[in-house]
Formats: sequence, C-alpha cells, structure tokens
Amino acid sequence: MTTPTYDVVAIGNAIVDILSTCDDAFIAEIGVAKGSMQLMFSTEEADALYAKMGPGREVSGGSAANTVAGIAALGGKCGFIGQVADDQLGQVFAHDVRSIGIEFNTAVRAGDPTTGRCLIFVTPDGQRTMNTFLGAGQFLPAAAIDTAMIADSAILYLEGYLWDPKEPRAAMRAAIDCARGAGRKVAFTLSDVFCIARHGGDFRTLIADGLIDILFANESELAALAETDDFEAAVAKVSAQVPTLVVTRGEHGACAVQNGTRAQVPAEPIDRVVDTTGAGDLFAAGFLHGQAQGHALEQSLKLGAVCAAEIISHVGARPVVDMKALAAAKLG
Repeated sequence: MTTPTYDVVAIGNAIVDILSTCDDAFIAEIGVAKGSMQLMFSTEEADALYAKMGPGREVSGGSAANTVAGIAALGGKCGFIGQVADDQLGQVFAHDVRSIGIEFNTAVRAGDPTTGRCLIFVTPDGQRTMNTFLGAGQFLPAAAIDTAMIADSAILYLEGYLWDPKEPRAAMRAAIDCARGAGRKVAFTLSDVFCIARHGGDFRTLIADGLIDILFANESELAALAETDDFEAAVAKVSAQVPTLVVTRGEHGACAVQNGTRAQVPAEPIDRVVDTTGAGDLFAAGFLHGQAQGHALEQSLKLGAVCAAEIISHVGARPVVDMKALAAAKLG
C-alpha cells in the first residue's frame, strides 16, 4: 500500500452558515426545539425564515467541511467532496474551503436549487438552533466522487446528515467501496438523532458489515443507535462492532474504545461557552488529525477536546486562532 497524500478526505453537505444571535422567545416564536437541527425543504421556506433573522454573519460550514477545515488548521492535508450550485453562495463556499488549503474540485451544479444554507440562531447560553436547507448538496451524484483522491487518503470521513437524500447516499456507498478497496480507513459520524431515526437500519448494517473503522457519536446518538439509555451498555454494545468508537459527552468530556482499549478525557476548561456550533465537528477534527499522525488514543481524544473548546469559545464553526500553536501548547 502506498503512503497516502491526504490525511483525510471528507464527503458532506456544502453549506454556507448564516449565524445570528437571538433570545429564547424568538426560538419559541419560530416553533423549533432549542438546540436542535431541522431541515427545510424548499427555497421559499428558507427565504421566509431568513427574512425573520436579525443581522447575520456568513461563513462556510457543513459538518464534514468544518471537520476538514479544523484538520487543515492543525496542519493536515485534506480534500472535500460536496455539491454547490452555480451561484454566489457556491462561490463563497468554494473560495473559503480552498483558501485554507483544502482540495475541492467537485463540479458546480447548474440550475435550481441554490447552494445549501444553514440558518443558525445562537441564544445567550451558547446553544445553537440550526435550520438547514440542503439545496444543491442533496443532489451530489456518485459520478462526482473523486475516487483517486479517496484512494490516496488515509481516512475517508462521512457525515450522517448527508445520508438522507438518495443521490448522496449512493455516492457515499461508492466512496466506501473505493476506500475499502484501497485499504484505507472509513470514519463516520452519526450527526444527529434524527438521522438515526430515519436511517438507523442502514447505519447498523454498515457497522455489522465491517465497513466503518471509526464511529463518532454523542451520548444521545449512541443511545439511539444501541437502542438503550444505559450508557455503559451502549458503549459495550457498539464498541464490540467497530474498531474505534468515539463518544463526546459535552461538559463531561469524551471517551473512546479502540480494539478493546478504553480511554477518556475531561472537557477542556474555558471561560465561557459562546456558541456550540461545530463543537462535535472540531472534536472529530482533532481526533482524526491525531490518529492520522499516529498519536495514541488518549492524545487524540485530548486534541479533540482542545479543538472543541476553541470552537465553543466564539461564534462560528471555524477556528479563529493558530490551531497548530494551540495544539503544541496544550499537548506539548
């Protein structure tokens, strides 16, 4: 097997985040569960909610895209595969991802729908309520999969959010086949409980078939996947089926089980939680970067916690400090 050029290549939603602060009353007014993620299914619905937003800030996002952005900031070599439309938001996304050194060559999609967007409302306690219009991202075809780039990457990283639409699901299955055929690892994030509610059967089959090497979940997602609220029972059940299970636990830190060996780390202390958008994405970035660099399990978890703490200390899901210097200071 040849030494890979890329540390991680990710497939995910190509989305531009639009962030705005609000109070709890506004969340109640728009009728969504605080701290949740809901899908919007039309441009008209997205436009109507956007019209209700206060002043916002645009920054390229998407779960897997945030993760590779974090890895790139740590010094890793990354690629991204995702669909944008031939419009202004598509140009913003492409510029942002390429400007930080990520390889992004997916052809744009002509016509409707527009490039995906995520309207994120951040309340004073730092909780983020996300309203996502997948747009062009939900039409990522299997033909857009860059098999050469995947085969040349140590790890293929997939986000559960993109499993919902039919075309990207087929594209990700093709990507898994490509990575496995090249002897590379496949990492998968469950993304959200609603993804498990809709596609838990598929996810369990992928795991049972030995197609997932690294699985990311938070406590709620793990419980839904394992179909038990007993945390230790859920860890035992799922970790017996995947080589590496990583579970984030918010303020209680994170744990991982790798080939029977368990490690855990506390959450990194910060002065104040400003915005939890992207916390899981950047935790995955730190952990995957650590694994790609050959770090031990506990050190990879520690790097994930450091990255997550940096993200929740400010608004937005992309790093704003020198992540290589931060990692060096925290890990030595």
